[in-house]
Amino acid sequence: MYSDKVMEHFENPRNIGELEDADGVGEVGNPTCGDIMKISINVEDDIIQDIKFKTFGCGAAIATSSITTEMVKGKSIKEAQKLTNKDVAEALGGLPPEKMHCSNLAADALKKAINNYLGLNGGDMCDDCDDKSGKHQ
Repeated sequence: MYSDKVMEHFENPRNIGELEDADGVGEVGNPTCGDIMKISINVEDDIIQDIKFKTFGCGAAIATSSITTEMVKGKSIKEAQKLTNKDVAEALGGLPPEKMHCSNLAADALKKAINNYLGLNGGDMCDDCDDKSGKHQ
């Protein structure tokens, strides 16, 4: 059973779409369940000014994408890098155990977008991320 917060973000997702002139883009997918997420960010003065997502997946995948964008919009890159899948799930009031992988995807797509931005702008990539994939370890 999903929480009211999950249902709210599924039925009324925030920041949906794609930024045409994105400063960073991250895309992840889970072949097991078929969920695919793409997050794009615009950054100015080290602050995430705008963020959008496109998600193909279940209600939990859409809800985690939506809340992730809300949680980091207006935050610094360093603050956004600290977001974990646990933070995402807690912000939604929890997820069923079989849907926890969806919160991993949202956090991973964000980390990839941040690492893409940092890589293009000579910044230091996330210390806890794999340099090649941007995946948070």
